[in-house]
Amino acid sequence: MISAITFINEKGSILISRMYREDIPKNFAESFRIEVIAAKEIGCPIKQMEDTIFMFQRISNIFIVAVTKKNVNAALVFEFLKTLVSVLESYFGSVNENSIRNNFSLIYEILDETIDFGYPQNSSTDILKLYINQENFRQDKDSAETAKKIAIKATGVIGWRKDDIFYPRNELFLDVIESVNLLMSNSGNVLKSDVAGVIVMKSQLSGMPECKLGLNDKVAIEEQTTKTSKARDSAIALDDCTFHQCVKLGKFDSDRTISFIPPDGVFELMKYRTTENVMLPFKVMPVVKEQGGSTVEAKVTIRAEFSEKLFASKVVIRIPVPKNTADTKTSTTIGRAKYDPTAEAIVWRIKRFPGRTESSINAEINLIRGVDSNKTWSRPPISMDFQVPMYTSSGLRVRFLKVFEKSNYEAVKWVRYITKAGSYQIRI
Repeated sequence: MISAITFINEKGSILISRMYREDIPKNFAESFRIEVIAAKEIGCPIKQMEDTIFMFQRISNIFIVAVTKKNVNAALVFEFLKTLVSVLESYFGSVNENSIRNNFSLIYEILDETIDFGYPQNSSTDILKLYINQENFRQDKDSAETAKKIAIKATGVIGWRKDDIFYPRNELFLDVIESVNLLMSNSGNVLKSDVAGVIVMKSQLSGMPECKLGLNDKVAIEEQTTKTSKARDSAIALDDCTFHQCVKLGKFDSDRTISFIPPDGVFELMKYRTTENVMLPFKVMPVVKEQGGSTVEAKVTIRAEFSEKLFASKVVIRIPVPKNTADTKTSTTIGRAKYDPTAEAIVWRIKRFPGRTESSINAEINLIRGVDSNKTWSRPPISMDFQVPMYTSSGLRVRFLKVFEKSNYEAVKWVRYITKAGSYQIRI
């Protein structure tokens, strides 16, 4: 695995270097300075010089470099470098040359704890802070009980949570946040659509609770013994999903319930993606006509496809115009529209867009004659930004959310949904 971790500044000088194996040349830092730092452009973050491989991440004015001679898993190394930066930031804020120089001993301790003979080990900030702190002082050093707790945290299966957490009011917040992506042709055909979602949780629970979350994903519905055709139709198919380390994957594979002991605070429980049966929150119908070479007439109609009980907020529609636009005249049924020369577009803003309603904009675009008049207008697509609370484009819904704890306290649970625009584009 990793033979050395080195912090190098922009001048090529080594700030900190920790050797884990003796299989790399001693002048590896000089090779890195010549081949990477002295280069005019820094491209790929992987550089091979003879039989030595450098994988690096640039943060502020320093390079954090992992050096190896083995055919290692590059994704694992870069994930470790990213995690290492997060750990350092949790200790002394921003990572730069000055903060590195002011925390030599602390960084060496962190490097010794997070890597063993080149293999990444424990990199949980909560666990590391149990016995590494900025003052290099270990509280209750002679206490066998404290040492035992630290060992359990470092080697146990629940390293992401302490067992002595207490809240006077036990609450669990769950947010289902989806980004819907769309590319539609000028004839109204959907060329590409997908939904990227994330389930974010905020845990304020006492003790060591176990939570169970059920979703209306397709496999969960189909595997149940009692089900109706309507229930199957309402299920969604998840193309792929990834989970936080706290999730018990065995239970998910067996009964499709997400069982976990949550970390304290905010964390991402699950990420998912779906491309089937995407429900588009808005349908955009543009009509653009070029009148001679001096005027362009555009009419864009937008219809909200979600329930009339809901509404969209922060709706922004950007309608592109030719580069040689002189001025525009617009009229809208709702919201305000303004020509933005820097964006080369008419920006239509709507604060509140009710569901099952339709709005339109008419625009007359006057062009400057003689300026790029012989060039064909490329017609960039219309783009949209929006947020729709309590709505999901994938149809994902939380079937149940349960909290079990040995003290049997009652936890207050909150569930929210929100759909926002990712890359939402309509060709004209």
